[in-house]
This record gives sequence, C-alpha cells and structure tokens, in this order.
Amino acid sequence: MAGKVAAAPAVALSSGHQMPSVGLGVWRMEKPAIRSLIHSALRIGYRHLDCAADYQNEAEVGDALMEAFQTGLVKREDLFITTKLWNSDHGHVIEACKDSLKKLQVDYLDLYLVHFPVATRHTGVGTTSSALGDDGVLDIDTTISLETTWHAMEELVSMGLVRSIGISNYDIFLTRDCLAYAKIKPAVNQIETHPYFQRDSLVKFCQKHGICVTAHTPLGGSTANTEWFGSVSCLDDPVIKSLAEKYGKTPAQLVLRWGLQRNTVVIPKTSKVERLQENFEVFDFEISGEDMEKIKAIDRNYRTNQPAKFWGIDLYA
Repeated sequence: MAGKVAAAPAVALSSGHQMPSVGLGVWRMEKPAIRSLIHSALRIGYRHLDCAADYQNEAEVGDALMEAFQTGLVKREDLFITTKLWNSDHGHVIEACKDSLKKLQVDYLDLYLVHFPVATRHTGVGTTSSALGDDGVLDIDTTISLETTWHAMEELVSMGLVRSIGISNYDIFLTRDCLAYAKIKPAVNQIETHPYFQRDSLVKFCQKHGICVTAHTPLGGSTANTEWFGSVSCLDDPVIKSLAEKYGKTPAQLVLRWGLQRNTVVIPKTSKVERLQENFEVFDFEISGEDMEKIKAIDRNYRTNQPAKFWGIDLYA
C-alpha cells in the first residue's frame, strides 16, 4: 500500500464546523473486514466516515475506531463521524442517537442525519427492520411529522450529543419545508447524485440556501449497487472512459473529481484496499470547464438507489 496521503480538503458547514470533502461510506461493508478497511483508510488519509443505524455495523465500526484511538493511529478530534436516524425511530430521536453513540464508542457525532423523510412503525430503538405491514406496504406512522422529528434533532445539538444535523434523501420541496420550520437549518442534505443522475436543480437549491450536498452514491451504478438494483454504471459510459484516459485517471477517479468540482462531498464505498487508495487520489488534477460540460450532457435522470422496490412505496413519486 502506498504511503500516507494528506487529508482531504474540508468544506465549511453552516453549523460552523468543517467536513472533509471525501469520506468512506460503510454501507454493506462486511463486519469481519471492517477493522482492516477502516484502519487502512485512516492510514491513507481518510478522516470522514459515513455510517448509519440501518447498516447494522455501527458496533464493528466502533470497535475499529476505539482500537485506532488506543493505538494512536488517530485522535477522536481528527475524525468527522456521521450516522443516521432510521425511519422507525423518528419518535425516539434522542434514544436512537444515544444508541448509535454507544455502539460507535464516541461521546458525540459530527453529523446526524434523518436517513429518509418518512416515519414508520417503531420496532425498538436500534432495530432497523423494514416495518412492512401484513399487506406488504410500508407501515407509516402518520402521527409523527417531519417537523417534529427535526425539532428533536435540534435538541441533540443543544444537548451536546451532535455538532451538526442534516437530512438525507430529501427533495426540493421537503428541503424547502425543513428550512421553513427549522430553528437550526440542516447543514447537509445527503442524496444520490452522479453523472447519470445529476439533479442540478436540487443541488443548486441546497447550495443557494447554505446546505452542503453529500453524494451518497457518487459512482452511480457501481458493482455493489448492480447486485441490488440492476444498475447501468456511469463508469462504463464512453464519455467517462474517454475523459478518464485523457486525464490519466480511472473512470471512478474522474467521476469523484467531477463531484468535487460541483462543490459536493463524495463518500464512495469500497471493500478493497486498493480502491480506498484510488478513490482518495482525486486532488492532483482538475477537469476543464469544457469537459465538465461534456459530463453534464450525459445525465440520464437514472436513479440507482430504489427503496421503493423493498418498501412497497415510492418516496420520490
């Protein structure tokens, strides 16, 4: 493995805190491999970890972090740790946050996100079942509004448990509503965005209102998503391949750099150490304005992340 790389540049959040522009997503990361992958990432220079209660591996991430702290690999204050409130815990925000803190073995979170804009039947704090009803349709809790959830998120900040709060998978209209009722506006909106699903209107709306956009599927239909969603990968697009060759980079590096030049934060997921290194080597080149326009032209409005297929409801309809 190559030597340590300097930490990723950081972006300023509306909360006054800084978030590294490249992070490591731990979605679907196999539990036995988590320790090695996280430690390798930290040695490379990653300082931003993106977790979620729903990923069901917070405890393993916490064990890896504690060992990293104890061995002096990094200090807690060096890291930016994100995790997310699951749908079934909208009525139990404080308890859910404390549960994640306990599993991650940290005293505070740098960022806590509302994972999806929907409250479902409570199944017990820390249990993240899909909450499908007997009819196969998501069992939505109609007594809990997103406004109620958000005010509970704000309480976490006043309690010192969370430094920044944000939203995830919110469209323009839900984001607008959140801005209207928020006492603390969301620092981040984490969404799917990549060259085949660019979502310029949403990205620009968030940025205009001081909300940082994080791309949770920055490589589009990569191998991990293909297994679940049958995705067509933007990494195979001839425009992406041609430009990657022009800049002497891999298609993944080109796409991540494109995301950074849109002023979004990218959190690619990988289970391979060599990919960890590759995904971090995106700061030594710049895509020209002309080539950014070429990538803009391949937008297909193609979503790869489709919870509707599993929940029986389309949150984006």
